Amino acid sequence: MDGYLGAGQRLIGGASRRALPWRASRFLYAHPRGRLALLLGPGVLWLLVFYLVALFLLLLTSLWQQDVFTAELVHRWTLSNYTKIFSGQDGLWLRVFGRTILLAAIVTVMDIALAFPLAWFMARVAPPRWRTLLFLAVVVPLWSSILVRIFAWRTILGSSGVLNSMLQEIGILSHPSSAFLYNEKAIAITWAYVWLPFMVLPIFTALEKIPDSYLEASRDLGAGSWTTFKRVIFPLAVPGVIAGSIFVFSLTMGDFVAPQLVGGGSQVLGGAIKDRFGVAADYPFGAALAMLTLLTLTVFLTITSRAGAKESL
Repeated sequence: MDGYLGAGQRLIGGASRRALPWRASRFLYAHPRGRLALLLGPGVLWLLVFYLVALFLLLLTSLWQQDVFTAELVHRWTLSNYTKIFSGQDGLWLRVFGRTILLAAIVTVMDIALAFPLAWFMARVAPPRWRTLLFLAVVVPLWSSILVRIFAWRTILGSSGVLNSMLQEIGILSHPSSAFLYNEKAIAITWAYVWLPFMVLPIFTALEKIPDSYLEASRDLGAGSWTTFKRVIFPLAVPGVIAGSIFVFSLTMGDFVAPQLVGGGSQVLGGAIKDRFGVAADYPFGAALAMLTLLTLTVFLTITSRAGAKESL
């Protein structure tokens, strides 16, 4: 008798264990928000712990001091690091900040000018069988290391590079020039090349969504090519342009590799932050510079999000 009771209990226990997944699946099927929480929960938890908490600690560090004799952190609240940014060293850090903003804006405009015709050709002109190849041609450079791509431009712009050799061949230069490398122009050119795919892809997505009927209606109403572009194509592509600008501007603001390899002594915010943490070991001031970068990007994102950029991100 006891054996039958034990067998029955085991059957009931097994059935209840099998019923748990069934009940869970029924619950998730009936509650879409539960499915969404189950899918996004691990990612959101990771973001909270390893990103937002890290940013909070960075903010705290920017409000601390560093002992000038022992180089140890002193947990004493102060705004001296931010005061140093705006008034220290005869405005050096404000000049670095302004130079970084200017370079980021120039690179963003350059990428828009380069990416729009390419994205238009990919989305509206190229046959479907060529579209995939063009798409791969834009994406494949992202698979290689950023150092390889930067060193490629260092080779092109150098004294014995392709550009100097070509200019000497056609008679423009009589001897190699060093004017193409180790300056802000070299930084802008290198950044424009490295971040170009991040501008092409959002603009391509925006242009691909434009219905052909809109362009046909514009032509039927007598609009020329320029009028159609100005009043139909570009307004509809603005979300893609802004989305690409967010990528390019943000990546430019934080990069320090290209300025170090092709910019020579040209200092930008990314390089200044790297030097504060890695060379000078001045963590509070480096954290303050990082928070300034973050604040700038937050303002930029707030402004651009009002133009519908989130639809193309």
